[in-house]
Amino acid sequence: MTDISWIDQLPKDSQKLLLGEVRAKLAQRRLESYVPYPKQLEFHEAGSTSRERLLMAANQVGKTAAAAAETAMHLTGRYPDWWRGKRFHQPTQFGVASETGLLTRDGVQRMLFGTPASDLGTGMIPKDAIVEVVRSKFGPADLYEMARIRHGGGGDVQAGESVVYLRSYDQGRARVQAMTLTGFWLDEEPPFDYYMEALTRTNVALGPVYLTFTPLKGMSEVVKRFLIDQVRGTAVISMGIEDAAHFSPEARQSIIDSYPLHERQARAYGKPIMGSGLVFPVERSLIEYQTFAIPQHWPRICGLDFGFDHPTAAVWIAMDRDTDTLYVYDHYRVRQGLVPIHAAALRARGSWIPVSWPADGLNDTAVGPQLAGQYRDQGIPMLPEHAQFPQQTDRASETAKSRVSVEAGLSEMLTRMMTGRFKVAAHLNDWWEEFGLYHRKDGRVVKVLDDLMSATRYAMMSERFAQTPPAQNTKAALSRPFNWRAG
Repeated sequence: MTDISWIDQLPKDSQKLLLGEVRAKLAQRRLESYVPYPKQLEFHEAGSTSRERLLMAANQVGKTAAAAAETAMHLTGRYPDWWRGKRFHQPTQFGVASETGLLTRDGVQRMLFGTPASDLGTGMIPKDAIVEVVRSKFGPADLYEMARIRHGGGGDVQAGESVVYLRSYDQGRARVQAMTLTGFWLDEEPPFDYYMEALTRTNVALGPVYLTFTPLKGMSEVVKRFLIDQVRGTAVISMGIEDAAHFSPEARQSIIDSYPLHERQARAYGKPIMGSGLVFPVERSLIEYQTFAIPQHWPRICGLDFGFDHPTAAVWIAMDRDTDTLYVYDHYRVRQGLVPIHAAALRARGSWIPVSWPADGLNDTAVGPQLAGQYRDQGIPMLPEHAQFPQQTDRASETAKSRVSVEAGLSEMLTRMMTGRFKVAAHLNDWWEEFGLYHRKDGRVVKVLDDLMSATRYAMMSERFAQTPPAQNTKAALSRPFNWRAG
């Protein structure tokens, strides 16, 4: 190890000067010191298999820094040893853009290059890789039009020059229409037509297009492409404030509390704002609980939503009869699986737990006759009738339809949430994803990405049939078949 004790022998002024020089050199090598958080790493690695990526993240958690670091790697060819994302071995041509010229300069450009006046080279692109920057004739002062970046110079990376073009959405599609690019980074949510134009510019190379933004515009066309349509080749990574280690728990809570309730899901957790259209306009903290050992005497039930062209989903609920509180403690959601596969997942969580199911389980479908019967054949304790509320003998006007009413079920769930009698485990990410997106349009519930919500409703409607393990306090009871009976 090099002996640097001699530094202490220097005069104080010389020490300060030397320290300043060291800091200046380190500031010009930010890319080398970039260490991603797990969610940022997931975003990078998704690039190896998905052409289109969305890092949908909370404010100030590092989404722009992550995309700037990746863009700098693609431009320079300088990939760290831990890199498992997409990799280029030759010079590239990238487009980068944000909402306005001002936001492009103060966000994307600053993260890539540093500040123009005196700190060029203190962004993610190392100073020794910047060959030339050209200032734009459009937009605010000091906005760059393009830059030439030295690429490669070692190993199997081809030496040469990459080019990055800086644009903004308010300039319109025409400013990118003539380009043929290797990849495109869009920071802040773009209009859908601008996004499709950016994607088109990379069609020749089939290069990566990635977005980084906080979803303040709700279920926009861009968000829908990733979350609802799930177009082949797309990937979405959600990153909340809890995924950013640079916030202390106290600071994190203070930041969350500072956001208006209607913006909190987006700004703190990276979930799209649905506004007044939310089916469950309830703050997450009111129904969230940290996992604990469920008492053996609490009865349990499972709700199952059959999947055809959408996922099959199941939700498990435990009940505290003393307080009349439901605890969602586990879930399952898989697309395009066969009944035996789903049945195995249900059995693994307790083959004695009764399963509530919807009326369409009696229909013949593309995957076979009467799905409820197929699950019974697999040893699943399906309830003898589909999910429905108990009959109210004092209501002469009650109909079969009212006992399976979706709105009645949603109303009961919301009432429980508002009165503290409905809780959901904090780690059930898929459930929380659907919860944040479950909304109405023109007063009607939007039936997309609602599989776990439906399964939860079925379980709640049949809570009277919940059962405790047949032999309490034995591990064998958790996997032993059990014949249900109404509780």
